Amino acid sequence: MTKTSHDFKQLLQQRILILDGAMGTMIQRYNLQESEFRGERFTDHPCDVKGNNDLLSITQPKIISDIHRANYQAGADIVETNTFNGTSIAMADYQMEELVYELNKQSASLARVVADEFTKDNPDKPRFVAGVLGPTNRTASISPDVNNPGFRNVSFDELVEAYLESIAGLVDGGADLLLVETIFDTLNAKAALFAIQSYFDQHDIELPIMISGTITDASGRTLSGQTTEAFWNSLSHVQPLSIGLNCALGAAQLRQYIEELSQVATCFVSAHPNAGLPNEFGEYDESPEKMAGQIKEWAESGLINIVGGCCGTTPTHIKAIADAVEGVAPRKIVENKHHCRLSGLEPFNITADSLYVNVGERTNVTGSARFARLIKDDDLDTALDVARQQVESGAPIIDINMDEGMLDSKEAMVTFLNLIAAEPDISRVPIMIDSSKWEVIEAGLKCIQGKGIVNSISMKEGEDKFIEQAKLVRRYGAAVIVMAFDELGQADTRERKREICTRSYEILTEKVGFPPEDIIFDPNIFAIATGIDEHNNYAVDFINACHDIKQALPHALVSGGVSNVSFSFRGNNPIREAIHAVFLFHAIKAGMDMGIVNAGQLAIYDDLADELREHVEDVVLNRRQDATERLLDIAEKYRGDGKAIEKKEDLAWREWPVGKRLEHALVKGITDFIDEDTEAARQQAQRPLHVIEGPLMDGMNVVGDLFGEGKMFLPQVVKSARVMKKAVAYLLPFIEEEKEEGDKISHNGKILMATVKGDVHDIGKNIVGVVLQCNNFEVIDLGVMVSAATILETAKAENVDIIGLSGLITPSLDEMVHVAKEMERLGFKIPLMIGGATTSLIHTAVKIEQNYHGCSIYVKDASRAVGVAQSLLSKDLRDDFIGKVKADYADKRARHKGRKSTRKQLTITEARANKTVIDWSDYQVTKPQKLGVQTLDDYPLSDLVGRIDWTPFFQSWELAGRYPRILDDEVVGEHARHLFRDARAMLTKIIDEKWLTARAVFGFFPANSVVDDDIELYVDEQRGDVLMTLHSLRQQTERPPGRPNAALADFVAPKGAGVDDYIGAFAVTAGIGIEEHIARFEEDHDDYHSIMLKALADRLAEAFAERLHELVRKDFWGYVADEALDNEALIDEKYLGIRPAPGYPACPDHTEKALLWQLLEPENNAGMTITENYAMLPTAAVSGFYFAHPASRYFGLGKIDRDQVEDYAQRKGWTMTEAERWLAPALSYDGDD
Repeated sequence: MTKTSHDFKQLLQQRILILDGAMGTMIQRYNLQESEFRGERFTDHPCDVKGNNDLLSITQPKIISDIHRANYQAGADIVETNTFNGTSIAMADYQMEELVYELNKQSASLARVVADEFTKDNPDKPRFVAGVLGPTNRTASISPDVNNPGFRNVSFDELVEAYLESIAGLVDGGADLLLVETIFDTLNAKAALFAIQSYFDQHDIELPIMISGTITDASGRTLSGQTTEAFWNSLSHVQPLSIGLNCALGAAQLRQYIEELSQVATCFVSAHPNAGLPNEFGEYDESPEKMAGQIKEWAESGLINIVGGCCGTTPTHIKAIADAVEGVAPRKIVENKHHCRLSGLEPFNITADSLYVNVGERTNVTGSARFARLIKDDDLDTALDVARQQVESGAPIIDINMDEGMLDSKEAMVTFLNLIAAEPDISRVPIMIDSSKWEVIEAGLKCIQGKGIVNSISMKEGEDKFIEQAKLVRRYGAAVIVMAFDELGQADTRERKREICTRSYEILTEKVGFPPEDIIFDPNIFAIATGIDEHNNYAVDFINACHDIKQALPHALVSGGVSNVSFSFRGNNPIREAIHAVFLFHAIKAGMDMGIVNAGQLAIYDDLADELREHVEDVVLNRRQDATERLLDIAEKYRGDGKAIEKKEDLAWREWPVGKRLEHALVKGITDFIDEDTEAARQQAQRPLHVIEGPLMDGMNVVGDLFGEGKMFLPQVVKSARVMKKAVAYLLPFIEEEKEEGDKISHNGKILMATVKGDVHDIGKNIVGVVLQCNNFEVIDLGVMVSAATILETAKAENVDIIGLSGLITPSLDEMVHVAKEMERLGFKIPLMIGGATTSLIHTAVKIEQNYHGCSIYVKDASRAVGVAQSLLSKDLRDDFIGKVKADYADKRARHKGRKSTRKQLTITEARANKTVIDWSDYQVTKPQKLGVQTLDDYPLSDLVGRIDWTPFFQSWELAGRYPRILDDEVVGEHARHLFRDARAMLTKIIDEKWLTARAVFGFFPANSVVDDDIELYVDEQRGDVLMTLHSLRQQTERPPGRPNAALADFVAPKGAGVDDYIGAFAVTAGIGIEEHIARFEEDHDDYHSIMLKALADRLAEAFAERLHELVRKDFWGYVADEALDNEALIDEKYLGIRPAPGYPACPDHTEKALLWQLLEPENNAGMTITENYAMLPTAAVSGFYFAHPASRYFGLGKIDRDQVEDYAQRKGWTMTEAERWLAPALSYDGDD
């Protein structure tokens, strides 16, 4: 700590320090002309310089010194250097870029001299110089061209370079601290702070840093869109001496934002507001006395540590402020609770009370085929829609990854992040910058003004690289995901996970100075239930590691890629969802904070059938040796798990009374007859609004009950709300007409409603609003994300009778308390109604009601809102009602007080000696009908319908049971039939209207195995020229007696055995053309049909793979021409031969798919591509190899030793580094040796 920093902190703990007033305001009073700005030195400068105030430090130094002196005399402790525009970027307007260093040094020197004079005269009141770094006249996160939102006229690097030059002059001129002020674009400020910290490192010095942002208007945001708390979250990484706000607003308007900042900042807080708002002439009229009176109230409320003035303020204002706050205790610094505080345009904080955070992962080109295609096709508008949809669906963070072989990843990342910055409905959430390439991560960090997350860094390249990257992540102001990966490889055991995470934590916290709350460990989630004993404890190891990290590494968070755990069940989504649910249930209890998983692959733990949950927990928790086999035994039985609601296929319900029909329509989400039934109900009712109060609300109550009991699923509830909206829309004209017929329209009362600041959920609030309006209350709905100041200002202006607050997320509770306190402070008397999913009677009684002398009352649901409002506004009922509520709440407050594997590994030589035994001399090879590559274009989808395996389809909708038995299931049968009917209807459209096209490419090639584990494919039957060599891996774990150590090459006749064998390959898709229909549904916000189409495309692709395999077996290859299996037997894989795919358990090396692509050319022959990580596009696709021998079978590889890896690398022409990279999950020495 420097002496200046020490002195500052001591003084700030003793009293409020005073900052100077506006330099520009004082300069204007001198009425200087062009010649006076030029002075003698710049008489011949080629352009006008009037208005270049910074230049006056050189041409009129006495004026600048006199202004400093006047501010010190007024009582200022700190003056700011005359360098607001002192960067080469801003000076370019005057063609004076070369003067930047001199201007800054001279400005600092002038202030230094005056400060030292005053300190010498009164050593008990030391004076300080703040070297000012202004915002420049450009924005790093906003495009100056409205027609090109991705354009930037300045880069982060250019800003850093410019600020470095300015900093050098300020420091050399004698500045005591550096002040980055009037920040309207937080990314500019991050560049300034990056430059400051870089300069400190380069010159081995450290000065205190002050930061001051600008809330531009009543929106409560900076020009670049950030809220106050988001601004703090974005810049707190530099551990500033102080953070504050200045300019744009007067003290009255700025107070609420200073108050907000004072509640979250763990450093000192500063403010220098304008002298009120400008008048019609652009002048500032607020008197020193009035401004000082407001500032005194700030000080007495404990909001500030440093205060001064901005535009319009003079030394007279500074004296009045200094006098007003003299003797008032300074604000106490907020305790650092070590919460992970992230931000986009808005804050997102992860606390001990936070729920599990599911990161939005659809903007990842490696995880979303659709997004990858959009990026590659340069369809960036639609790609932005993907990001927007994630945020609208509730993703609190979105992961962005551009690591794709056909992309310039760095350029793609920068382009997309710049476009996102122009979309406030997307950029409001934090960004997770995801890449395996550091240059891509760093480029991304230079684009985001908020505090994001880097995904990821690790020690795999050693400590030095790890420290270097961590320091930069910290300097850019991001949190970081740290992989449990060191120089020896990925951690796969609890001990290794703990060891690597502990070592990383100590390095980051002790050597780098990384805040522990910004460290997010990913201790590696690996696949379980693979059939390999060594994998059985992977989930337990991760769960235990979560506990270890939480116990031993304070404040660190835990994340992970959840879908990895179920990888062995790839293609069986129902089981995967169950595994995810059980895994997360236990991992979250153990301390897991966040994860990346497709939200569509998450079942609800409590909704799992008891038997399924028990079997899955046996696997996840490794409770039985036979857990995998037992889960496989019941997997077919539980293909599908969840709840859905069915619309009856007949119309018997149409004969019911109209009230029951409306209830049925709401529960089932049926809009077909809603106008007809609503009209019938209107005819029976005395007034149109009685239809809403009666049968419609009755039906919605049933929906609420069913959903609360877990008997309806969320998409169905959305459908119910849609039905309600249609019915209300039908009734509104009649309600309006009824009002018009009266002589006079009167209201029962005026109610202001708002979802509080920080919360965007408004469905419940809107329903309450509709119900109140239908009961003749006038409702003013301020929408969502509404600040306390806006709520209360509007309430006063509109003279409302009641304020209603709503919120869904937990932080909304604190905001409601804040509103209540503000109502008390400002002297409100009107009732306050509290509602929303996160609120409760006890919270209202304990936390809210006692802070406001007026009535605060909890309203459980819409059905009760009318009665509460009527009681609160009734002259006869009001006093008694409020008295009972207060007594009840007082009573409630009083009560509230009152195992690791020991299996032996064989050498690769020993494993090969125990290969699969096949008597090739007795094997009759069947030659394929035609050798080479063949295609099937536009294969009839109608031929695939009968081969669809429907069980996974139902599972994707969380319905438990095997098809067709599920249709008659006692619990879900009705719902399954409804879903099945919708699916069949869409399937008919898909086929009749040719929504999708199915294409396939396949081929057969002469082949023999060679050197035990490879398979040579030949150009022709002469078998002289090798077309390519496929490579297989062999099980190395010691097998039980009689069980071979298998490799796929075992199933092809060895070269030299006298048998001319063959191999096949295939790639099929049923997803050609899906994008336009998905986009159509998503544009219509129709998730139901979007999900339906994707699920059906997947089923068709699997059906196509099975159909093609059948054709291969019976015709194209014909090795079982007389096969006669029904669809159920095909689904159960009772046929001869296998079709394994690269990347699956028997062949974990994904790179073999590149050979398959080289062999078949699917891009040209079937419209299919693969990513750099070998994912297929379209996603509704299947590929693999065909093996025909009856002994061929599926198996899991298990762990392999270094000797096989070395052998494999040599066969593939790889280095060991390459081999270990691609085979990492299978390495036995990955974490044990």
